[in-house]
Amino acid sequence: MGTVTYLIQSEISRNFAMTERVAQCATLEGIPQPDAWTTEHKREWAAAPGWDDAWAYAKNTHPFDPESGVAYDPGTDEAVITDGMILGQVQAMNGTPEA
Repeated sequence: MGTVTYLIQSEISRNFAMTERVAQCATLEGIPQPDAWTTEHKREWAAAPGWDDAWAYAKNTHPFDPESGVAYDPGTDEAVITDGMILGQVQAMNGTPEA
């Protein structure tokens, strides 16, 4: 396991795609007001164990491509932080036993 990186965790918490993915998971888990819950707890879910390592690795292996002019977004890459990882974190934060 790598070193906890507050800067990366902060970046994850501000990432639009991650916010949308976590909110959708919260919706399916029956959490009332999932958008508000996701925003209120963004620093917690963004600090989930291993997420910062996965995020940093993805960014390091997908450098900016000046030819395309489009920056890589780990939040939209479901192989970086998987839906299963999101589900496990949301369930842990909501007190729901994992399936």
